[in-house]
Amino acid sequence: MELRPNDPAEVFERYRRQLRAFIARRVDSVSDVEDILQEVFLRFVQTDAATPIGQVAAWLFRAARNRIIDRSRKRRETAYPVCEQDDETGLVSEVTALLADDRDTPEIRYMRALVWEELEKALDELPEPQREVFYLTEIEGFSFRELAEDTGIPVATLLSRKHYAVRYLRARLADIYEALLTE
Repeated sequence: MELRPNDPAEVFERYRRQLRAFIARRVDSVSDVEDILQEVFLRFVQTDAATPIGQVAAWLFRAARNRIIDRSRKRRETAYPVCEQDDETGLVSEVTALLADDRDTPEIRYMRALVWEELEKALDELPEPQREVFYLTEIEGFSFRELAEDTGIPVATLLSRKHYAVRYLRARLADIYEALLTE
């Protein structure tokens, strides 16, 4: 008997609440819960279209668990963007150290908030393809190989997009780095 792809809308309606509750018990952030839920259903649709899934519930919960584990590993490794090579002044390494500083003083919190605010503004200024590659590799923790497999875009193109994004972000954020580090 040949398996046919499952109806995505039906699967979503049937398992959405249970899966959201499962994820919410394991993840602190509401936005992370929604992100993981969307990622799981997106991967389900992609996988089921290529190779129909027989035990849908088991697959969904296993995929959610794996995504939760991946996120927690990535956050433990590095919660902040890390540049591979510093500029001549060493500003990037100093700001990265500031962001990773686990002291919880009002001054450190304020400086961190300023840097993140400026980083978000700078990311919004990037062309969508560059912003997406930067976000997915640095914040979400995807490898270039995973992105290439998921999107069909060659790894070299993804690397180039990220390179241009990092160059722009360094230039765009240089002033705030200097202002914060000279205070």
